[in-house]
Amino acid sequence: QVQLVESGGGLVQGGGSLRLSCAASGRTFNRYVMAWFRQAPGNEREFVGSIMWSGDLTDTSDSVKGRFTISRDNAKNMVYLEMSSLKAGDTGVYYCAAGSRWPIHETQFVHYWGQGTQVTVSS
Repeated sequence: QVQLVESGGGLVQGGGSLRLSCAASGRTFNRYVMAWFRQAPGNEREFVGSIMWSGDLTDTSDSVKGRFTISRDNAKNMVYLEMSSLKAGDTGVYYCAAGSRWPIHETQFVHYWGQGTQVTVSS
């Protein structure tokens, strides 16, 4: 069992930066592929980025590539999403996720979800 709690969301101006954090509980955290998804109002939840259990392999969606970076610290049971050059289109609720498939591009492969944190980018 893994519980995930996101933090770090908020309101930021376009072009700005934000860092999201995800705190995970559970002794088996380092066995999971971790990921970030986001969901804008009226849209389906979409993949943002994922990171292998070892931390040495990452994958990000084309829409955020070069702007967002995902990382993890297995010693602290933490996952991070560094977001820069933010755009209005990045607005949404960001969810931390854990699964066993690499890469996690679809919600059906997610085993655990966090409650989400709101990110709002003003234009």
